[in-house]
Amino acid sequence: MKYPIKHKESNTGGIFFISQDNHVITELTYKKREPNIMVIDHTQTKKDLQGKGLASYLLDHVVNYAKENELKIDPLCPFVEIKFEEIEAYQSLKV
Repeated sequence: MKYPIKHKESNTGGIFFISQDNHVITELTYKKREPNIMVIDHTQTKKDLQGKGLASYLLDHVVNYAKENELKIDPLCPFVEIKFEEIEAYQSLKV
């Protein structure tokens, strides 16, 4: 799966997303807590594309971003919380 992932960030949080034909097809949003904690509060995939692994693909990218930037993740979003329980490699980043 090869989709370009975009990232927009502000002082308080940000969004990672994949777009197609100028429309967001999947997104993951987060808030910043302390300088090194990302609280992932929401993931969403366009209804007709759900179940194709896009949110998991996006989350994997975000986990790698967190590792590269020495960040910790608070998986508040239910989808992300489940993925953190399932994938052992993610657990070292969990707050």
